[in-house]
Amino acid sequence: MNSIDSVTLEVADAAAAARFYSDAFALDPSRVRVRACEDPTSGFRGFTLSLVVSQPGNVDALFAAARDAGATVLQPAAKSLWGYGGVVQAPDGTIWQIATSTKKDTGPVTRDVDEIVLLLGVEDVKASKQFYVEQGLTVGKSFGGKYVEFATGSGTVKLSLYKRRALAKVAGVPADGTGSHRVVLSGATRPFDDPDGFVWEPTAPLTITH
Repeated sequence: MNSIDSVTLEVADAAAAARFYSDAFALDPSRVRVRACEDPTSGFRGFTLSLVVSQPGNVDALFAAARDAGATVLQPAAKSLWGYGGVVQAPDGTIWQIATSTKKDTGPVTRDVDEIVLLLGVEDVKASKQFYVEQGLTVGKSFGGKYVEFATGSGTVKLSLYKRRALAKVAGVPADGTGSHRVVLSGATRPFDDPDGFVWEPTAPLTITH
């Protein structure tokens, strides 16, 4: 295993979630999937997904589309030291960061997404880093016990590790949470759970139902 092929969000209403992600973000359903799940969950689920785009105007366009589709704004889009971005929560409860590292528009505004990043909020970044290296992932960037980014192939979902409480602060929500993470990671791997209870399963063919 050297990457995440797809992320599956476990939601109460799969049809409604699929409509939201199509309308708000026009996401590739082979990368971000949804499936029905009734496992109990409350509070912060321990992860966020990030949509990385090329310019601030694209952030604003995705924010507007997400709000129109029913998302809640957790952190309004704003300039920061690292660029421009903010946070929304989808109707199914998933938290999305929408961001760019640039501070000025350089072309026509679109809703094109350059990269999808899954950030896992973990208790021990160093231990989780070592666990994933043993599963076959390659470290791209590492900042001690604070943050790790794994190198992934083109067209796949990038995986990063962050301290749980720090990630909750970025998202603008309390760090407490119980029950299911409501997310499943898929790759060319055997099934396993990581040290923080995030579930991995082998990548399955995409099935679209109507």
